[in-house]
Formats: sequence, structure tokens, C-alpha cells
Amino acid sequence: MKRRRPLKETMRPSAFWVMATVVVPLIGTVARFRVHGRENLPLQGAFVIAPNHYSEIDPLVVGAMIWRRGRAPHFLAKESLFSVPVVGWFLRRSGQVPVSRSQGRGRGPMVHAQRIVDEGKVVIVYPEGTLTRDPDLWPMRGKTGAARLALDYGIPVIPVAHWGTQRIMGRYSRKVSLFPRKTITFSIGRPVDLDDLRGRPADAATLTAATDRIMQAITHELEKLRGEKAPPVRWDPTAHAQSETGRFEG
Repeated sequence: MKRRRPLKETMRPSAFWVMATVVVPLIGTVARFRVHGRENLPLQGAFVIAPNHYSEIDPLVVGAMIWRRGRAPHFLAKESLFSVPVVGWFLRRSGQVPVSRSQGRGRGPMVHAQRIVDEGKVVIVYPEGTLTRDPDLWPMRGKTGAARLALDYGIPVIPVAHWGTQRIMGRYSRKVSLFPRKTITFSIGRPVDLDDLRGRPADAATLTAATDRIMQAITHELEKLRGEKAPPVRWDPTAHAQSETGRFEG
């Protein structure tokens, strides 16, 4: 007996649906997905998806995976992604939320996020804030956006790791490898345990503790996919005299 696919959140025709019917099959022509931990992705209700990030095509890949699971992805993504060819077009036309460095700590993005959460939808936040600087593509030091959303709105954080996207579009590369078809593997973890932090003041200590747990969970899922252990100390750009923004090689 065939397993029934979950119904999509938005049944009315929309620009999002039109794009999904084009983008998702297009991704399917260049990549096949293998997804572990499907049962950990809720089919209803609001939650935060926290993925690793090492290629500028990541939003399309993660978004396609979430869509195939019956949920419409909504991103809080760094503003520079909106200028990337194809990726930026998809983000703008599907109502995603750009976050600039100047407004990152303001209320603008959070107001958009509150609307998404109030509607019981999925918010995808890259905790690293940019492509990882780690030379071996392990998750680096995280920022507090995903933790703040989870604690402010009392919603779960689902850690997601993926591996294989770099074979389609390398870090900082503008070239896309279409053939042969690549395999991208996903590992969806259980919700990060933040229960003891909920209800506490959202100060630096609380947000840092929550963010560290989220990054540990993402790294653990990636270790399973890669079959190896991550470095014992998470990469910190400032400790390596690296800028937090812009393209970087080395």
C-alpha cells in the first residue's frame, strides 16, 4: 500500500505553488535526495528549521526537501543571498525575509517571523549566519537568531544537516555542476532540548547556551552523514582573523 503524501499547507494557487512546480522538479533533475529522520519533521504547526550552510544553493536544496515533506519553507536569510542569481529570485518571489547586518538585531525581521509563526508555518534560519568558514565545511560558531525565535515564541528547533550540495555548487563558486546527477543526503534530528531555558530572560547567557545546543545538534547530524567526527573546537572566524562577511578563501 502506498504511503499517502501529506497535504501542502497552502491549497490555494499562489506564486509559491507556481515556483514550486518549476523549482522542485528542476532540483530533482540535478540531485536525488536521501532523507534520514523523516519522522522528526512535524507535518503541522510552527517550528524552526536550523540547517548547516556551506553553499549558496543551500536554500533551494533545503527548501525543496521541506516542500516535498508537505511544508512550505519560509526563510530568514542574509540579505546578500537575495542578489544571488536564481536563488535570490526564488527567495524574493516566494515572500522570504531578508536580514541585513544593520537590521539583524532590530525588530524588522522578527515582526515578519512572528507573522509566519502565528500562521503555524515553518521558519528556516541558518544559525551560522553565512557560509561556514571552516576549511572542511563543518558547522562553525553560531549566531543567536534561531535560538531567539524558539525561545521568544515557544516553538521547537529541528536541527537539519545535509551533505552533497557542494558537488553541485561549491562554496563561494558561481558555477553549477548539472551532470552527472548528484546525491544529497539529509539527516533530520529530534527537536533540540531547550525546555530549561524557556521562561528565562533572553539575555546573552541564555541565548548563547541555546545557540550552542543547536550547533551541537546540527554537527551531530552531519557527523552521521559524513561518517566522521567534527573537530573538537567549533571554528570561530574571529580567532582566525577572518571577516564575518563577504567571500573568503583559505
